[in-house]
Amino acid sequence: MTRTAPPDQVEFPARLALLVAGALFIQILDSTIIAPAAPQMAADFGVAPVDINLAITVYVFTVGVLIPISGWLADRFGPRRVFCLALSVFTLASILCALAPHHLALTAARVLQGAGGAMMVPVGRLAVLRTTAKTDLVRAIAYLTWPALLAPVLAPLLGGALTQYASWRWIFLLNVPLGLAALLVGMRLVPDLRPDAVPHLDWRGFAFTAFGVALLLISLEQLGAGGGPAAAVLFAVAVVALTWAVRHLHRCDQPLLELRVLRVRTFRLTAVSGSVYRAVIITIPFLLPLLFQVGLGWSPALSGAVVIALFVGNMAIKPVTTPLMRRFGIRTVLFCSIAVGMGCLGAMACLTASTPIALVLILLAVSGVARSIGFTAYNSAAFADVEPERINHANTLLSTLQELGAGLGVAVGALLVRLGQNLPQVVQEGAGPYRLTFAIFAVVMVLPAVAALRLPRTAGDEVTGRA
Repeated sequence: MTRTAPPDQVEFPARLALLVAGALFIQILDSTIIAPAAPQMAADFGVAPVDINLAITVYVFTVGVLIPISGWLADRFGPRRVFCLALSVFTLASILCALAPHHLALTAARVLQGAGGAMMVPVGRLAVLRTTAKTDLVRAIAYLTWPALLAPVLAPLLGGALTQYASWRWIFLLNVPLGLAALLVGMRLVPDLRPDAVPHLDWRGFAFTAFGVALLLISLEQLGAGGGPAAAVLFAVAVVALTWAVRHLHRCDQPLLELRVLRVRTFRLTAVSGSVYRAVIITIPFLLPLLFQVGLGWSPALSGAVVIALFVGNMAIKPVTTPLMRRFGIRTVLFCSIAVGMGCLGAMACLTASTPIALVLILLAVSGVARSIGFTAYNSAAFADVEPERINHANTLLSTLQELGAGLGVAVGALLVRLGQNLPQVVQEGAGPYRLTFAIFAVVMVLPAVAALRLPRTAGDEVTGRA
């Protein structure tokens, strides 16, 4: 077994960092590119456009559930083997997505794709960090950050253009040459560094967490489809399974997720309320293309192009986010970003076919600015008071909560749209159910707003350098 080399004694692995950044780019692109294509995919499958949410939700949920065991797998089998296997699974699943004959087959392939994505990026990131000197950590993080900024900007335009001028199936076929190229490079570049001792994996905690999350998702889908009592039973069983999982994680000596870190006040407030915030915000790019195409009658290409404004605003404000937190404090900046986000959701609920596109672009850009500031503030405050020896546990827990929150947000958004379609006073026009959903999400944002006000005034001052 190969031991981990001291990172201070190695040269910065630029090519490895670029490889992992490319894998992250593919993963983020794939998780966001479906939204503009949802109406056309639904037409081909003979289902309602909102039903395509399941293909998005199961992907994110799978990633969230498997993230906690990615590090253990890398330690047990080696980063190179796990990374290359994950790339192979992701590429194969992309082919299955492209060939899917109906939406249930697509959903199953997306579960497999999510499993590959969950192993691919965390393990690759771990390989980079293990071979990078402390003096080069900022440089490494910069390499691994650009995909998160660029991919969401390209995804709506690319997804809309491919859907309108080619076929939505090309959305997944694009992954095949990229995945094969990354696999060939990964077999040469990813080091096989492993520790001498591999800790015990909490299989029981993993099994009950995965079981509970799966049942929660199924119950929400059943409820939206009019499942009634069956959906209620599944939901109850999901709650029991997740409750048992939480109790187990509290009692286990080496739990899958370290919940004791939630005793840190700032981490608890930001992790819990931040997950609610993320659930709402991540759902917006899913709902907007449906509103534009189904509700307002726009083309997929136009819909995708307009949604880009959301991510342009996201990127444009990045350079001044930290100075804003340094000047006004994280609590104030976070609360203001949430308040602006609530206002934007309310405005989205008022969009009509006669609303000028220029006004829509401005609205989405402002929403993107608030989104970017909110995410940065949450991430900055989350670890402000966490002890260094608990950072890894806190990071794993936060990543898991964020992914599960994002998946839950899309699932709940789709559920609200379906429920709105059953209300005669709402479905007088195609945009009605989407407007109702945006309005409800605006109200839900009150919860993270109140939590932001409960943060100490000095929360994160040490991190931001605020005097």
